Amino acid sequence: MAKRVKIIAEVGVNHNGQLALAKKLILAAADCGADIVKFQIFKADYLATNKVKKTIYQRSFETNKHTQLQMLKKLELSEQELFKLNNYCKVKKIKFCASFFETKSLKLHKKLNLKFIKIPSGEITNYFLLKKIGALGKKIILSTGMSNILDIKKAINLLTKSGTKLKNISLLHCNSEYPSPLKDLNLLVIPELKKIFKTEVGYSDHSMSLSVPISAVALGSTIIEKHITLNRNLKGPDHKASFDPPTFKKMVSLIRETETSLGKKEKKATKSEKKNIRYVRKFLVASRQIKKNEKFSLKNIDTKRAGKGISPMDIKKILGKKSKRFYKTDEII
Repeated sequence: MAKRVKIIAEVGVNHNGQLALAKKLILAAADCGADIVKFQIFKADYLATNKVKKTIYQRSFETNKHTQLQMLKKLELSEQELFKLNNYCKVKKIKFCASFFETKSLKLHKKLNLKFIKIPSGEITNYFLLKKIGALGKKIILSTGMSNILDIKKAINLLTKSGTKLKNISLLHCNSEYPSPLKDLNLLVIPELKKIFKTEVGYSDHSMSLSVPISAVALGSTIIEKHITLNRNLKGPDHKASFDPPTFKKMVSLIRETETSLGKKEKKATKSEKKNIRYVRKFLVASRQIKKNEKFSLKNIDTKRAGKGISPMDIKKILGKKSKRFYKTDEII
């Protein structure tokens, strides 16, 4: 049986800075069968300057001339709101986790009693953040969008040198375009990352295809992260690259079916099919009447579904031997 896939419902900033909407997204994630719900923790003033422009996909939903900083300020959650959401997750029996974007907010990991920390793709070169997170010795999920193998190696080296054990680091393959073009997903890198880094590898999906996270699981992903929204038409930078609850629930169901079907790296007859062997495999039978003391040969032996008998693969054991009795046509040898 394959390892159970951890499914992370990424709320991100799809709460649009509203506590009530954030709670609805937690409820939706729990109802969809997600294991974990994730929020982004940051203070905009520590995250961006007032001059950096919004990304192209961010500009597509908000056409005004606001900077990234102005946009991010609207999407902040206060410490009090985060504590409320953490408690709400406990009530709804879904795990709360968070990604951090700057060092000032990192202190909240202890207050929120986080079991692991997510490092977003944009922070894979953030020396200061990586060093501080690495020193915590917690389990880490490192997202690798926009990076190459050298970027990942440098990040892992910094995390491990700072105090985190390699076995506690998981990687997420990712394409950081929203939504991601199918031709750029490069899912075949998933088993390569496992081979190179000897770590657990998952996939953070920003495409709009249900088949993509399923394919990622088939390729060995044991973590799937996907943005969730109540409505893809809501105003906000990430809603367009998110699944609504019915689609998210369908994804969860398909992932569970896929992980069940993956089984083991061992080829053998399964319990469910063993009962069919005797009815569908061939056995040796007389192709015509065979007299007593007549020698068995390819001229008087055939193979048919007979329910029991000698496997055709063992035919050499009887060729040339004399029949001890009379056989009718189609009779089992």
